[in-house]
Amino acid sequence: MKITVDKETDTLYFRLDENKIVESEEVRPGVILDYDENDAVVGVEFLNVSSRTTKEDLSNMQFQSA
Repeated sequence: MKITVDKETDTLYFRLDENKIVESEEVRPGVILDYDENDAVVGVEFLNVSSRTTKEDLSNMQFQSA
């Protein structure tokens, strides 16, 4: 999995795998899902991320596994 924060476009992107993206759908305002040829989600993009969280939280992302 890859996580990208793009300050220029104000986006946060989670890429779950490297399958080719064949379709994208905005499922809620500012939330875009990318799908592969099997209709599986391979990426999630959040637009206008600076309005959703603080710069400090983006700089210090924490990951948990259960």
